[in-house]
Amino acid sequence: MNDFIKVMKALSDPNRVKLLKMLQHRVMCVCEIQATLNIAQPTVSKHLKVLEDAGLVSYRKDGLWVNYHLTDGSNSPYAASILGNLKHWLEDDPEIVQIVETLPNIRREDVCKK
Repeated sequence: MNDFIKVMKALSDPNRVKLLKMLQHRVMCVCEIQATLNIAQPTVSKHLKVLEDAGLVSYRKDGLWVNYHLTDGSNSPYAASILGNLKHWLEDDPEIVQIVETLPNIRREDVCKK
């Protein structure tokens, strides 16, 4: 039951749901997520950690970059089910539509100061 609760708690925050919807469209680093959601970097990192612990998000290091992406859900049937269904949920939500429309304009070269 603990795995189920982790996934449900991970989805209990609107910013985490937005973050998952963004990662459906592209791999992103923390500063790109921060710029898109307009929230502080430590907050983004905490959200990513909750999503990672729930088996919804993972990351790969690429030099200086840490790229976050959705998992395939193979470590949790609950994460797999949610990720599969989330692809079809909220697609017409005005806030999600607006976020997705801004994604092509968010470039790490412009927003990240490394």
